[in-house]
Amino acid sequence: MKSTPETLSIPPLQDAQGRLIAYLRLSLTDRCNFRCNYCSPSEYEEPSSVLTRPELARLVGVFARLGVRRVRLTGGEPTLRKDLVAIAGDVGATLGVEEVALTTNGHRLAELARPLRAAGVGALNVSLDTLRPERLGAISGRGARLADVLAGVDAAAAEGFPHLKLNTVVLGGVNEDELGDLVRYAWARGASPRFIELMPFAQGTPVPTARVKALLAAQGVALEPCEKRGWGPAHYMRERGAGAAARHVGFIGAMTENFCERCNRARVAADGGFQVCLGGEAQVPLGALLRGGASDEALEVSIRQALAHKAPRHHMEEASAGLVKLRPMMGIGG
Repeated sequence: MKSTPETLSIPPLQDAQGRLIAYLRLSLTDRCNFRCNYCSPSEYEEPSSVLTRPELARLVGVFARLGVRRVRLTGGEPTLRKDLVAIAGDVGATLGVEEVALTTNGHRLAELARPLRAAGVGALNVSLDTLRPERLGAISGRGARLADVLAGVDAAAAEGFPHLKLNTVVLGGVNEDELGDLVRYAWARGASPRFIELMPFAQGTPVPTARVKALLAAQGVALEPCEKRGWGPAHYMRERGAGAAARHVGFIGAMTENFCERCNRARVAADGGFQVCLGGEAQVPLGALLRGGASDEALEVSIRQALAHKAPRHHMEEASAGLVKLRPMMGIGG
């Protein structure tokens, strides 16, 4: 991005620990056609209203002016928004935004992969917790059809997204036996598989990242350390002995391998609630401020004040112990 006198004069966006915030996760909706048991508690109520396309565009502009360079569109399931492609185009056209990313369950990806790529989406994460149809139904509900998800992955691979990742939440006693198959499936399509520790937002038995690595080795996936890093919290290992052509596997160990010291992210929920930490509860109602006539400068003050109170690290282990209650994952965009 080319700097202008205006952008050079704006202090960088940072939290109370001095960590620079350059990555915004922006939820477009809390609705989802899947009901993954680790994400969607049955008692969850969707907000009465969500940010409109013009409101989203304005908010992204404010964050970009403050130094945000990457925006990930999330949900719920963002592909349920009829204006998703237009929103992606708006975000990509925002001065200062260098990359537009999207997380999806893949249900509508076969039809949307091409227009999303044309709109400027460069990074795509697809949730894929299993390669077995009956198992997907047990994890994600009757609305989840594996054939549709896999068709979406193939469509995305064909469109040549620069960054294509397949995300698996590892669930004890559910999908531990097919981690190697998921790696080989992803690699065959030029994608990077990533394994995510279950966080205490809903149901399921967590599997520590160290155990995941041991399972991969036992299932025929030989890996070695590497220096690859991305925008987010994942650390990577590479295919052992493959040289320059090595493929990668990512790991997100929120519970056993705390990554808070490298945090560069903040989140805006579908209704405009600004949440500075995934493992927190407090939100600043940016959506209400927008609709109440707040200026961009007032929004900036609210954003900076919220970040000034961001804790050094999450305390999701307290949620696991029942000491605090977290907002549902689908209510904060993951």
